[in-house]
Amino acid sequence: MAATPQNPAASAPRRKVSRHRGEGQWAMGHFTPLNGNEQFKKDDDGLNVRTRIETIYSKRGFDSIDPNDLRGRMRWWGLYTQRKPGIDGGKTAILEPEELDDKYFMLRVRIDGGRLTTQQLRVIGEISQEFARGSADVTDRQNIQLHWIRIEDVPEIWNRLEAVGLSTTEACGDTPRVVIGSPVAGIAEDEIIDGSWAIDEINRRFIGSKEFSNLPRKFKSAISGSPLLDVVHEINDIAFVGVEHPDHGPGFDLWVGGGLSTNPKIGVRLGAWVPLAEVPDVWAGVIGIFRDYGYRRLRTRARLKFLVADWGAEKFRQILEDEYLERKLVDGPAPAEPLQRWRDHVGVHRQQDGNFYVGFAPRVGRVDGTTLAKIADLAEAHGSGRVRTTVEQKMIVLDVTEDQVDSLVEALEALDLTAKPSPFRRGTMACTGIEYCKLAIVETKARGSALIDELERRLPDFDEPLTINLNGCPNACARIQVADIGLKGQLVLDDRGEQVEGFQVHLGGALGLEAGFGRKVRGLKVTSEELPDYVERVLKRFQAEREDGERFAAWASRASEESLS
Repeated sequence: MAATPQNPAASAPRRKVSRHRGEGQWAMGHFTPLNGNEQFKKDDDGLNVRTRIETIYSKRGFDSIDPNDLRGRMRWWGLYTQRKPGIDGGKTAILEPEELDDKYFMLRVRIDGGRLTTQQLRVIGEISQEFARGSADVTDRQNIQLHWIRIEDVPEIWNRLEAVGLSTTEACGDTPRVVIGSPVAGIAEDEIIDGSWAIDEINRRFIGSKEFSNLPRKFKSAISGSPLLDVVHEINDIAFVGVEHPDHGPGFDLWVGGGLSTNPKIGVRLGAWVPLAEVPDVWAGVIGIFRDYGYRRLRTRARLKFLVADWGAEKFRQILEDEYLERKLVDGPAPAEPLQRWRDHVGVHRQQDGNFYVGFAPRVGRVDGTTLAKIADLAEAHGSGRVRTTVEQKMIVLDVTEDQVDSLVEALEALDLTAKPSPFRRGTMACTGIEYCKLAIVETKARGSALIDELERRLPDFDEPLTINLNGCPNACARIQVADIGLKGQLVLDDRGEQVEGFQVHLGGALGLEAGFGRKVRGLKVTSEELPDYVERVLKRFQAEREDGERFAAWASRASEESLS
């Protein structure tokens, strides 16, 4: 047949017609699993693995665990296999999962809003000492992680945690993770609104429910009514930020689509004001959109931030209102700019009731079971029954009377838990690193602690707020892109041409209303051994070149590459 204007394809080469599989969005009718993770979730809900852990695996041991449970569904109950000791970072991306797996687990204790009683903290400390070789890390999402956990001990650990109201439910996995909140909710004098009720209601209604136990990827939530913007709302999948509406009073500004890792994105405002009573329903609407419209085809594009980036804020809000809430949201104002740089609540602060809270700084979040028990004892001895964790790997003792404050501060100092830290102790954060993490390439915790000591010795008069975040791999668990000095672990060449542990450097990242990602200078990498020299050199240049009142992030954005190298 000859080609004609009505039939232009007649002379065109024949092409194979294939049906596009879509992005795996349930709402678009794409239910066929497109990768191994989606398949094992379809085969059996991750929440169901608890029964097998209690009745089979804890009795028959590690070798009895089904691989899809071991490296998949067990995360729904806060369990990850930890890294086998002695495997260097160069083998992280080479070895198969079974070669990296140790026969021990990391167990994440879920602490929504960072809220703990001294009894709960003491129980975590006791579990650490008895079952986890004394290990304990305070995370940058207010949880506490334990290591060296045997599968045989997990049911007993659950029994002890749940007896005091704690849980590991959906602490990991493709689930709604811990809901972070202001650690001084209902306590701070300057609070706009207390979001604690909403956190509790979300937990009561949705956590552990199969309604949201199969998401495309993890879902991170934050709720805070603090004017300090103390829950890193910009990098959560959903965040409710305290604001004062001119007509309706205190409520929350709604943000969606934030996240870091290898494709960092700052969350976007939907321009909607949400009263406290409606927060759980709006939260359910947003996570419902993620469940139904989220991309399930590629794991690398399965976070909510990719859907938000493709849709935009206007469409996202419209779908939320029309399909999930079936009503319009009230337009509202943006958060006010915080009045101070530090958002970690470290130091001594007055509460609404006239008592005081005391925030203190463990080294890069690392503590141990004995120390946790001692913190509980100290809090009780000084009149408190409540402690808090923060998103900066810090802790707080609440409800201290004025006459007990100095004594508590001194007692904490004796445990190397200072309430008056240097900027380096206060601002340095580190992820788990190669010691336990199967994704890590370099060591972080000990490196961060040693860096603090060196900088305090070399720059004793440095008094500017500064964040230094060390991450063991590109996944940004320690928020490297939004730190003043962000350090991404990788193998680098030393001056002898040998491959050693080191870091790619990001400079000038920030959170707050001037949120942005750090600058990468081409080729700027340092070995772990060179790190103290490098940071000292850059901070001295900052001190010499800064303008009056200029923050490190602002200086780093305009400084020459020579000054940053």
